[in-house]
Amino acid sequence: MLQEFTRNGFVKIEQAFPRELALRAQDILWQAAGLDKHDPASWSQPVVRIGERFEPEFKEAANTPKLQQAYDLLVGKGNWAPRQSLGTFPVRFPSNEEPGDTGWHIDVSFPGEDPGDFFSWRSNAASKGRALLMLFLFSDVTELDAPTRIRVGSHKTVGKLLMPYGEEGLTFMELAKAAEAATEGAAIALATGNAGDVYLCHPFLLHAAQPHQGKNPRFMAQPPLFPKGPLPADSPILTSISG
Repeated sequence: MLQEFTRNGFVKIEQAFPRELALRAQDILWQAAGLDKHDPASWSQPVVRIGERFEPEFKEAANTPKLQQAYDLLVGKGNWAPRQSLGTFPVRFPSNEEPGDTGWHIDVSFPGEDPGDFFSWRSNAASKGRALLMLFLFSDVTELDAPTRIRVGSHKTVGKLLMPYGEEGLTFMELAKAAEAATEGAAIALATGNAGDVYLCHPFLLHAAQPHQGKNPRFMAQPPLFPKGPLPADSPILTSISG
């Protein structure tokens, strides 16, 4: 697992949490969205974002023994904080309308000059404020169901881009533009799988959404795993971008 993560920037953990738990959580999300899962005519938008949920199903999904072992291996034992929820859920629906959020990017991790302006948030080479990007599948996701696109191995390139900028790092837009250009031509992987699968990704992994071309709505969470403090120099997150 560690070698795959170091090489590609991500690993897929199959059945990281029980499928039955994913389906229970899915029912909660349908209700939160105010939509009828049996009435496709009501799915009028290409993407609906559901705010953070604190039902026990989400905390349980984030903290299974299988995932905790993986967190220890990839981040370092004692270097990460348990999740109490799974953040925002971008639910994607079959649609001919462009979702408008399909650009390549890295999820930035600490505020810039204006904390209320997401595009001014920043990342630095020490990965301040973020240990992992995680993709939790709460529905089955095929190649047609808007799986997240991943530029394989892009974390190493992004790490090198950030190094000259020290503690200040780069803003969301600065980093997205530079990283997309620097990783052009990289192999593309799709975050497909079954409900209950989880992708654990390096925080510098370049990724992007895409339009939904299938029939079944895609339910996914994409939370960070937060570090307990500054990541030590020997953490796999930092050593994987060297060399």
